[in-house]
Amino acid sequence: MKTLLMNFIKYQRWAYVCYFYICSFAIRLLKIFVKPDDKLIMFSCFGGMKYDDSPKEIYNSMVLNKKFENYKFVWTFHNPEKFNINGANVVKTDTLKYFVTALKARVWITNSSIERGLSFKGKHTLYVNTWHGTPIKKMGEDIQTSDELFVPIKKMNIDFMNVQGDFEAEIFSRIFSIPMKNMLKVGLPRNDKLAKSSESYSEAIRKKLDIPIGKKVILYAPTFREYERNRENGCVLNIPIDIKKWKDTLGDKYFILFRAHYEVVKSMNIENDEFIYDASQYPDLDELMIASDVLISDYSSIFFDFSIMDKMMFHFTYDYDKYKKERGMYFDIREWLSGSDNEDDLLKILMNIDEEKEKEKNIKFRNKYVNYFGNAVESTIERINKEIN
Repeated sequence: MKTLLMNFIKYQRWAYVCYFYICSFAIRLLKIFVKPDDKLIMFSCFGGMKYDDSPKEIYNSMVLNKKFENYKFVWTFHNPEKFNINGANVVKTDTLKYFVTALKARVWITNSSIERGLSFKGKHTLYVNTWHGTPIKKMGEDIQTSDELFVPIKKMNIDFMNVQGDFEAEIFSRIFSIPMKNMLKVGLPRNDKLAKSSESYSEAIRKKLDIPIGKKVILYAPTFREYERNRENGCVLNIPIDIKKWKDTLGDKYFILFRAHYEVVKSMNIENDEFIYDASQYPDLDELMIASDVLISDYSSIFFDFSIMDKMMFHFTYDYDKYKKERGMYFDIREWLSGSDNEDDLLKILMNIDEEKEKEKNIKFRNKYVNYFGNAVESTIERINKEIN
């Protein structure tokens, strides 16, 4: 029921406007009775869905840092009973305790949003946003507003934001109204592992996933489509591929890791076997990337992260024209990478790869869009410490 209500508010503009003004006023009123806590840091990942991504990497380093030994840490989740985080308390999102904690906290650290589509951040709070990837698809005020696309009424009052390239710094500075001097150009904390990955680490992950020895690994990670929904108004994934055809064509050479976007409430009902594994619920996307030799995606930010490792990347843009019309894009990924909008052509490409040529394309793409990486966790923690002391 809660999911249905949230999707209704998110995708019905009039409902969101009512929610925004009424609830923002109520929480601002509550602020009068809440005493700030200078030693409280609040974490959120994908709005409370996961314990993952850059906030997790920052937290794991912060709890070991003597500069933060006297601080209290709180993680927020939709289902806090599923999480037991050493050194931190957990709080359920969208409860009175959640909003009281947010009002008290000296620091917010998130990769998406803390305010739940509202506006109540005060001057006392340092808002750190790592975001969750470099955009190919348009965002914020760059999107033509429609019921299918969520655009907040008020821009997030972010104090500084991590970026891994000058390209995204310009976009985020504009759409989030963040001065360029507050763009932290050090990369994304979650990607430090990618920059420091090794073959032995990759082999260990493959063993854990029970990937057949001798097979090259393809990570297929398509993004979601806001305009494809089920009866509950949740996003679904309907990719025009024939898994049996992929298996018959690629099975002797490749193993597939399939990863649906977290927004997708229903993937493709893939049955795991010796050829394919549905890793949509696997807790660590970085590990999937490290274990893979090849990435296939469409309009996802995963291209930018994967490019750090100098591996091969391909696009499968079967609905390019529709996606461009419905969502809009900052550039055409097809101009940078090999791939196709046709399943049969894509399979032929994968069976006849010129590895050196494809890796060169990856390097050119990375040099254009990913300018900063490798030491983001330490740099971010130092910036936080500087801002609050």
